[in-house]
Amino acid sequence: MEKQVLLYEGKAKKVYATGDPHLLIVSYKDDATAFNGLKKGTIQGKGAINNRMSNLLMSRLEQQGVPTHLVKELNDRETLVKKVSIVPLEVIVRNIAAGSFSKRYGVEEGLVFDAPTLEFSYKNDDLGDPLLNDDHALALGLASREELDLIRKYSLSVNRLLREIWGACGITLVDFKVEFGRLEDGTIVLADEISPDTCRLWDSKTLEKLDKDRFRRDLGGVEAAYVQVMNRLTGGL
Repeated sequence: MEKQVLLYEGKAKKVYATGDPHLLIVSYKDDATAFNGLKKGTIQGKGAINNRMSNLLMSRLEQQGVPTHLVKELNDRETLVKKVSIVPLEVIVRNIAAGSFSKRYGVEEGLVFDAPTLEFSYKNDDLGDPLLNDDHALALGLASREELDLIRKYSLSVNRLLREIWGACGITLVDFKVEFGRLEDGTIVLADEISPDTCRLWDSKTLEKLDKDRFRRDLGGVEAAYVQVMNRLTGGL
């Protein structure tokens, strides 16, 4: 399967058409952005790491009953995926207070929640990806009630499974963002990626940040953190 016309270029990935109208090729970039694109940079090697890591994790999720867009990995940076129509919702699942949650609600970073908290934001860069609730999503026609319920169910399953996977690697899953898409027949599947770009990952013992927060907060050692996470994951699988 070969790339054809470039359909879309986002902050971290390019999407290409293929000879099959139902399949696309996603190509991962080393570009890094934060704060809705206000901060830009490069994390050398992250495209290859995120491609491989996302595919490993999605394969595990598929085995546990969470449908995804993954078809097969083509090379270091490219993956063949099912063509989906992205549901314009970003789903954030939080196990520990951090980032925007701490700032928004004045909660000290590191507070462990009694249960996972799930929030939706409207996937719209021009509006700054504002938070919304189920009623807002329904009013805007972003998804049906049945789709929202399914997305919530899948997201919490993803959280449970990822916590187990990362926990076995000595890593704590603080929070993560996922996106879902509709196949041509309307089936909801997990799409986008699962990586240190989309997950907050802390060393379980030292609480060292091992994710894109190192880029956001100018902590240094970004590339080394991504490599460490990848090495721990492949060593634990």
